[in-house]
Amino acid sequence: MTGTQLAFLVVTLLTAAVNIAVAAADLAGARLVLANSAEVGVPRSWLPRLAALKLAGAAGLLLGLCDAALRPLGTAAACGLSLFYLGALAFHLRARVLYNLAFPGFYFTTAVASLALCVSS
Repeated sequence: MTGTQLAFLVVTLLTAAVNIAVAAADLAGARLVLANSAEVGVPRSWLPRLAALKLAGAAGLLLGLCDAALRPLGTAAACGLSLFYLGALAFHLRARVLYNLAFPGFYFTTAVASLALCVSS
């Protein structure tokens, strides 16, 4: 296994894991999630759908790791998650909620890294 392949594996697994974790927090109605979404103007009714998108992205990433024939699915999932978190960053900026911009920024960074490594490997 080359260094790029190892990085692809590790980063993709990390991206999938953090998306599963944050989707679980969304579905559980964690206080932090509810407070943050209210502060940036995301209605509570959106949380289950947003969690479903995060879970779908994580599933696509994991399926893309399973077989080379499914790699385009993983690429599409990484692209979708990148766009999703770009939207989250835009919501934070629009609402001028900058103190916790690191959270969507971290998720965005992992998704973009997964996308870059998927394309390059």
